[in-house]
Amino acid sequence: MKILKVLTLRGPNYWSIRLHKLVVMRLDLEELADKPSNLIPGFYEGLCQVLPSLEEHFCSPGYRGGFLSRVQEGTMMGHIIEHVALELQTLAGMSVGFGRTRETSENGVYQVVFEYLDEHAGRYAGRAAVRLCRNIVDTGTYPQAELEQDLEDLKQLWNNAALGPSTDTIVKEAEARKIPWLPLSARATIQLGYGIHQQRIQATLTQNSNILAVELACDKEGTKQILKDAGVPVPQGTVIHYLDELEEAIDYVGGYPIVLKPLDGNHGRGITININDWQQAQAAYDDASTASKSHSVIVERFYEGRDHRVLVVNGKVIAVAERVPAHVVGDGYSTINQLIEKTNSDPNRGEGHDNVLTKIEVDRTSWHLLDAQGYTLETILPKGQICYLRATANLSTGGIAVDRTDDIHPENVWLFSRVAKTIGLDIAGIDVVTPDISQPLRDVGGVIVEVNAAPGFRMHVSPSQGLARNVAAPVLDMLFPPNQPARVPIVAITGTNGKTTTTRLIAHIYKQTGLTVGYTTTDGIYIDEHLVEKGDTTGPQSAQTILKDPTVEIAVLETARGGILRSGLAFDSCDVGVILNVAADHLGIGDIDTVEQLAHLKSVVAESVGETGYAILNADDPLVANMAQRVRSHVAYFSMNPANPIVQAHVKEGGFAAVYESGYLSIIKGDWTLRIERAINLPITMGGKAMFAIANALAASLAVYSQGMTIEQIRQALVSFEPSASQTPGRMNLFNLFKYHVLIDYAHNPHSYQALGGFVGNWDSGIKIGVVGGPGDRRDEDFVTLGKLSAQIFDRIIVKEDDDTRGRGRAEAAELICQGIRQENANCRYEMILNEAQAIDTALSEAPQGSLVVILPESVSRAINLIEARRKFMENGYQQIKAEEEFSVTSTV
Repeated sequence: MKILKVLTLRGPNYWSIRLHKLVVMRLDLEELADKPSNLIPGFYEGLCQVLPSLEEHFCSPGYRGGFLSRVQEGTMMGHIIEHVALELQTLAGMSVGFGRTRETSENGVYQVVFEYLDEHAGRYAGRAAVRLCRNIVDTGTYPQAELEQDLEDLKQLWNNAALGPSTDTIVKEAEARKIPWLPLSARATIQLGYGIHQQRIQATLTQNSNILAVELACDKEGTKQILKDAGVPVPQGTVIHYLDELEEAIDYVGGYPIVLKPLDGNHGRGITININDWQQAQAAYDDASTASKSHSVIVERFYEGRDHRVLVVNGKVIAVAERVPAHVVGDGYSTINQLIEKTNSDPNRGEGHDNVLTKIEVDRTSWHLLDAQGYTLETILPKGQICYLRATANLSTGGIAVDRTDDIHPENVWLFSRVAKTIGLDIAGIDVVTPDISQPLRDVGGVIVEVNAAPGFRMHVSPSQGLARNVAAPVLDMLFPPNQPARVPIVAITGTNGKTTTTRLIAHIYKQTGLTVGYTTTDGIYIDEHLVEKGDTTGPQSAQTILKDPTVEIAVLETARGGILRSGLAFDSCDVGVILNVAADHLGIGDIDTVEQLAHLKSVVAESVGETGYAILNADDPLVANMAQRVRSHVAYFSMNPANPIVQAHVKEGGFAAVYESGYLSIIKGDWTLRIERAINLPITMGGKAMFAIANALAASLAVYSQGMTIEQIRQALVSFEPSASQTPGRMNLFNLFKYHVLIDYAHNPHSYQALGGFVGNWDSGIKIGVVGGPGDRRDEDFVTLGKLSAQIFDRIIVKEDDDTRGRGRAEAAELICQGIRQENANCRYEMILNEAQAIDTALSEAPQGSLVVILPESVSRAINLIEARRKFMENGYQQIKAEEEFSVTSTV
């Protein structure tokens, strides 16, 4: 078996609209192409032995063990690898279940599709599944050591990719609210929402977190002083910088017991509490100084009581957790060391912050505590006896959390809210030591020890005891208050032809509202008419550039087939999905071999429209009109025929549509016909001659009308939209070269040639000269068809070829086009000039008076430059002739 290609999908896609994270592996079964599993000796038995958990896969039979019964009866290896890839991920802690396997038109080659949670782990699982199955085919088994290594590698990949507990909590709450999120490329920053409505977080810091407040919270002594000045109970303490200041500081805070901690530490590092003698104090000073960036150490009075963390969000107390230091509880027969191992075997415990709890590690602090309690690691604790292994209660050092949210006294609620506002944090974690959180701090001698920016959420979300608290909800409430959207309107446009023009037209209409429009086209990424990036930018990465931009208020996204196929859509849903047409183009690429498969691929845009949005469908194209059966949104149709039965039935049922009637572009709704403008008055229609441009304008008008734009706004925009080389480069750009006209258009497939032919046929003077060609990755029959169509459209043809032949031999594509010309019209005048620039120059030089030269270029910019240079030359010539004529008249007089 051989893996030919692996794609990672990240949005709504050809295989699933609902499941966005899919691996697509193109697999050649090679010698196994005609061998189902029941014909491979020992394969079923080997697979059951290596992965007995596959018994849980129902598969198409729909019952436990259904998949294995398929293997025993006989199924193809691609299908088996799909299930193995899913099972390997599941065994590594990533629960996934969706898969599809389909044979391609190439014998023995399959598309194996399966779900993933982390894309690196998903791709690894695919390779490991092929390796595992290959091994069982060859040897009847797969070494246990290799399977364990595969699972360990997958676990490591998952751990590396997983969001931190706090970030994950916020992201899951966002998903529950259908707020989109995107990871940004720096500093573990997450974007919530799109465009101008986005909010950014980094763990539990938000873009609204006050930098002065964050820096103050990092300055523990400064925080304490600010709170002390505000009348808040805080520990008596001071800051020292050298060991020889320690003794005086101890006296200042009132003697032992004391606490030593770094001035600028975190996660409990370098903190020692309940110090009762000079030897302990010296050792604790070294720990605190080492953990402090400034080597400054806080000396505080130690206060008896229980350690609590109070979470305050947007000035409101949200949750309270009592933190209990790392400890073990005796059972009467196990040593402390055995109890630690048993505690750490809890699957909820992991390294650092990866799990709900953290494993207990024995270090110097633990040895001191053991000594103080009279224990060693070999001590057998009596049943129920507690042995503390950490002085601080941080979860990151193995502590546990007990929810106390319902126990807090109302006066303490008021105090903690005031503390967060005094420091200035939108999200604050307040560390409190008090004997009883249900009593006012002042009554029981409680103190506020620290105020933390970016507090961890896991102790509240997954407490060891008590109720779990949804602490992410108030964060989302703060970032996205009621009636504040998280998204910008998204209009996605796809189809075989007309995408770029329609995208630019929709963007132009929206600009009339004064909003900042971001749009992507085959020419580049634009924001508010500024070119952000030049090139073909119709894929998901370019779309995300728009959605990540904090100035964008409307996103208009040209969406090409290639991006959908390779990565899926860049967004989970859109407000408007426009499907212009579906015709034969790019067939045979990416295992899209039929026009019906191409329609299915493009329908991803329509199916991704949200329930309240609109799918804008071409009622004149059966493949597009049929997409209405698959969408979950509203539907609106456009048609060049007002009598189209689909449109008529739709309007009778209460829908609306855009039609071309009596020379007008109109919206019909109920019994009303709302006329926008006569087609001949719209520059994009070339005086009403370009019928396909009228269809594009109908689609654009309908898209914006569905979103509340008025007829007058639409009319003004259509009238002012010029199909120029600057506005729509390569899309019906007409140039007047004095003695003849030149038209540039990016037609490159049979459907677009036919549409262009309609315009050329309406051109009422002179001969028509075509400079034609096509991208080299099309099928042979497509080039022959282009030749036939060229012979129907033009009086004279110059066949050129793209600079990039896309894998074909030089002149191969051109020869096929010439073959089509001859088949259609043996008397047609044609010639082959492979170099595009030379072909254009020849056409321009030899064009007779009153003719129309139509150029279908690979490089639009090069063609435009050649024409502009020619026009300038001809203009200078005409000016010289005119000057000579005027001179001649003057001389005669």
